[in-house]
Amino acid sequence: MLSFVDPRRGPSRRAFLRIGSLALAGLSLPDLLRAGAAQAEGLATGKSVIFLHCSGGPPQQETFDPKMSAPAGVRSVTGEIPTKLPGVTFGSTMEKLAARADRLAVVRSFHTGDGNHDIKPVVSKHSLGANLGSVIARVLGATDAKSGMPTTSALFPRAVDANAMPNIDQFGKFDAAGSLGQGFVPFVPGGGGQLQKDMQLELPMARLDDRRNLLSGLDRLKGSLENQGEGLDRFREQAFDTILGGVAQAFDLKHEDPRTIAMYDTSPLVAPSQISKKWNNHPRYVDHSQCLGKLLLLARRLCESGCRFVTVTTNFVWDFHADANNAGVDEGMRYAGQPMDHAVAALMDDLKERGLDKKILLVATGEMGRTPRMNAGGGRDHWGGLAPLLLAGGGLQMGQVIGQSDKSAGEPATDPIGISNLIATIMHTVLDMGKVRLLTGLPQDMVRAINSAEPIEGLHV
Repeated sequence: MLSFVDPRRGPSRRAFLRIGSLALAGLSLPDLLRAGAAQAEGLATGKSVIFLHCSGGPPQQETFDPKMSAPAGVRSVTGEIPTKLPGVTFGSTMEKLAARADRLAVVRSFHTGDGNHDIKPVVSKHSLGANLGSVIARVLGATDAKSGMPTTSALFPRAVDANAMPNIDQFGKFDAAGSLGQGFVPFVPGGGGQLQKDMQLELPMARLDDRRNLLSGLDRLKGSLENQGEGLDRFREQAFDTILGGVAQAFDLKHEDPRTIAMYDTSPLVAPSQISKKWNNHPRYVDHSQCLGKLLLLARRLCESGCRFVTVTTNFVWDFHADANNAGVDEGMRYAGQPMDHAVAALMDDLKERGLDKKILLVATGEMGRTPRMNAGGGRDHWGGLAPLLLAGGGLQMGQVIGQSDKSAGEPATDPIGISNLIATIMHTVLDMGKVRLLTGLPQDMVRAINSAEPIEGLHV
């Protein structure tokens, strides 16, 4: 928080640039920037990850493994569509991703281990109960040494729509830092968190929207501190820029080109009036369809500004039981799958156009998959034996299908790929793991956890 205090008493050093939730053991933002610069030296690859967590568990057959030769009730109820890869088809809802299959990779032998509702691909025993972004922040520091951008962030619908539902955390907290400490929790914009409150300017000026007054007041504060023998070094200057400059703008879509916003926008695809209100999940379907595209756009902006791991989720929309709460598979794929297809395709195109497709890796998966056979109501129930997994960009080897499922898309037919392999892929993308292994001062249980498995074979060039 940048505070101008009572001018009759002068500025206080304690009131200067107090950043509450960015503090670790009493460090101010300038201190954290110094620490981050020292710790991150040589450890970061310069790449980032956007992790799209499809909460509820998307189905295998209706996304990337249609199994159209299987009997009715097993094969995709939405049919299939050819992709850019010869002989490979996706569920027909994934039309735009099918046209970009040469620029993505799908894993058909990925399993999450159980059919429980949780957030285990992002927060689990494999990450010591911390968000994967918090693990990365523990290695690189809580903020980017150049921009001051938080190393990790979690985006929920309220980050782009103040009227959206609050985040559902009954199945796990996306902003958990586990035993790593609260200094490494993901930054949550739009959620009213203390860190966001502390990043707000508090200036006793008559017109806060007058930039000239703001900057002249800032100059007076700088001069007063310098006169007190508290000169502003590079990191203190950077702390000012962090609050007043790029970081604040990165979180604000008003600074984005309207044409780009329109390209990502998923709201025209499924109007709220088109979503049946008989489902108790109606508000969640609405938030997902209206917000997902803008959330992925915001994630791109954060990575572009130095964030290394962004978690994106839109509450609980993939639970296709066909019961009182949830739509069945066919209807549910219109509400959940169609916005995902559009938003991910828009992100892929945007990254390629900006030359960021080698720098930003997209990961999309859920906490489980869906039963190979449909239930009596036209839904699919919980299933931990197999789950869809999509990756795109990051300089990894794209244009391929990795692994195979059995004939009913219920179990891996080739060597199974688990959450620990996915975590290893993410860590090897963002971090120089050879140097991380040699780094002293990191919790050894954390180092062991992120080195417990090999990355997904065939992805790393």
